[in-house]
Amino acid sequence: MRDGAQAEGVSFSVSDKLKIAKKLDEFGIDYIEAGNPGSNPKDVEFFEKVKDTKFKNAKLVAFGSTRRPCIKPDEDANLTALLRSETSVVAIFGKSWDFHVTEVIRTTLDENLRMIYDSIAYMKKHGKEVVFDAEHFFDGYKANREYALKALETAWQAGADWLVLCDTNGGSFPSEIAEIVKVVVEKFSVIPIGIHCHNDGGMAVANSIVAVEQGVVQVQGTFNGYGERCGNANLCTIIPNLQLKRNYYCVPQQSISELTRVSRYISEVANLAPNERAPYVGNCAFAHKGGMHIDAILKNPATFEHIPPESVGNQRRILMSEVAGRSTVLGKIQKVAPWVTKDSPEVQQLIDNLKRLEHEGYQFEGAESSFELMVRKALGKDHKFFEVKSFRVLCEEPWQADYSALAVIKVEVNKVEEVTAAEGDGPVNALDKALRKALEVFYPQLKKMRLTDYKVRVLDTSKATAAKVRVHIESTDGERVWGTVGVSTNIIEASFNALIDSIEYFLFNEMGM
Repeated sequence: MRDGAQAEGVSFSVSDKLKIAKKLDEFGIDYIEAGNPGSNPKDVEFFEKVKDTKFKNAKLVAFGSTRRPCIKPDEDANLTALLRSETSVVAIFGKSWDFHVTEVIRTTLDENLRMIYDSIAYMKKHGKEVVFDAEHFFDGYKANREYALKALETAWQAGADWLVLCDTNGGSFPSEIAEIVKVVVEKFSVIPIGIHCHNDGGMAVANSIVAVEQGVVQVQGTFNGYGERCGNANLCTIIPNLQLKRNYYCVPQQSISELTRVSRYISEVANLAPNERAPYVGNCAFAHKGGMHIDAILKNPATFEHIPPESVGNQRRILMSEVAGRSTVLGKIQKVAPWVTKDSPEVQQLIDNLKRLEHEGYQFEGAESSFELMVRKALGKDHKFFEVKSFRVLCEEPWQADYSALAVIKVEVNKVEEVTAAEGDGPVNALDKALRKALEVFYPQLKKMRLTDYKVRVLDTSKATAAKVRVHIESTDGERVWGTVGVSTNIIEASFNALIDSIEYFLFNEMGM
């Protein structure tokens, strides 16, 4: 959680960090490195507030550096802050690359070793479990093997409980990691070894896994791979790879099926869009588009899925597109009406309708929710949750920095009308806010739903501003993600139709219909 908060675009509040810590504990994570109390007031406040929280599975870890050069440990402000956090575990990072010792902290190699020893011994004197993070270990090992190993030996002699090898620059290859970790595990067989990888070379997950195969027993990483620069090793990929495919115990077995939910929860708290193409937990991870692929999947999912999506809490998605076959349409219909067979007239009717709509510019790939609503209407299985009687959108000149548009809307639910208005950053945002504001009077659960993406595609550029556009909207309730689509020569109408579909789809699922 400490390294994840260092990602560009992430700014956790203290409340955010408390929520994430509780969620990670519930999931079954063993250690939560929660922050550096010596670096900023926010982490100091977090460690103060978290003292009232009881964790069932996780040990909370405070993170900090070795003492500064040429002072005593009890004179070092960072070490004092670590003790004040009152966590049972502390992570001390120290330099293991001679280049960093001389060029960054500008001290001697011997003094750096004394800094490592004194800091760890000081923490052990105060009864702490100590994790020693050997910063830049792999670069240090390749530059000066003897000194990098000496840094580990010093930490071990000082009483460290863990030695963690850090690929801090994230540039090592799996073959290098495997070779070096094997040496370290054999040399320090009496103390458990950990791995900490960054993803600058795109190999953090692979590097972490090969380290485990060479004897590492602690993997440091972050959910969704958040972290400095290109991020840290992604636990959402590492955990299922190790536990489902290599039979290593990482978290309680029942937690694995919550992996996707926890991943999306953390992305919501971080206010970052989920990575749709992330392995295991991404919205595309078990999405199938090609007709031959889909036909095979419907016969036996193992044909094109390496694990059942349900095992990590994800779900299979059959994408609607021009390359999808009859079996795809049938599968979508049967989600709504299981009694429909491949010979039912409704199937051909919907295939014809799908082709007609695609010819008009609709595209249901990524907007399967709109297609499902179309199926419901064709089969008479739809439900009129609300009716929009009228709406008006006004934009004014001069433009304001905020709230440049005003929308007024009238909706009817069960013969009861509601008229509301809302300002927004542009006409679509104003319309979206006004519609939700009106409907939340009748459906307060809509507060859980929010729009996460909005795309506009011009379909015929030769017609310039009179061209037809396709609007794709992605929405979430914090757990599920779904897409809807609207097409029109009027961008407001196209957006409005996609918004309506998005809300109707949410209500169908929320009501269990």
